[in-house]
Amino acid sequence: MDNISKKKESGKNKKKMLIKILCWIFFICIVLILNIVAINLNIVLKEKNKILSTEEASNLNADCIIVLGAGIRKDNTPTWILEDRLIVADKLYKNGAAKKLLMSGDHGSQEHNEVRVMRDYSLNEGVPIEDIFMDHAGFETYDTMYRAKEVFGAKKVIIVTQEYHMYRALYIADKLGLDAYGVTSDLRFYSKKMVYWKFREYFARVKSFIKCITKPEPKYLGSPIDLKASGTVTNDEE
Repeated sequence: MDNISKKKESGKNKKKMLIKILCWIFFICIVLILNIVAINLNIVLKEKNKILSTEEASNLNADCIIVLGAGIRKDNTPTWILEDRLIVADKLYKNGAAKKLLMSGDHGSQEHNEVRVMRDYSLNEGVPIEDIFMDHAGFETYDTMYRAKEVFGAKKVIIVTQEYHMYRALYIADKLGLDAYGVTSDLRFYSKKMVYWKFREYFARVKSFIKCITKPEPKYLGSPIDLKASGTVTNDEE
């Protein structure tokens, strides 16, 4: 075989190998997409029946109402998303759905104290300070639910968040052994970024699905706190 023929044969082999590699990449991508879709469908279908109206949830007599953090502004006021969660949670509390509020958010530094902002909002709405517990280490939804059970001793909870986030929150709570129900807090239009947040949620559900299998401890755990006591034990003022 002359050099030209060898080069042609080599070129054909490289082309075949490239096609084979591309086919494998395509196959792997399809499998990954199908798994992401399957996990998301599983979570949504499993938890959708546990989402209740404010009126339905008012008869649950839960241990606490969990309010999930959603960011604060530079002037230490809640974002719209967080404010709506607080509005719904306060309404549930006043309707007798639970005797305690559990504010769970990011208190990663002295300058960023999300849970204090959440607590102060509810205080201004007339909720007694002894009925508001602050979870200073609710850095993500998984940590919040883990700590709600293992630190605060909750068994039956009502979760307040927006619908796009609710399915994942309920799924995590369920897998960690909580008897959890949800009340959505979509009270207004938030931002065009909601499309991005909903898209990101597809992958967040996959991450949570895996964590609920391995069940790692949260970043911070800490000593038990009795929800039947006064919420002032969780205050952080000096």
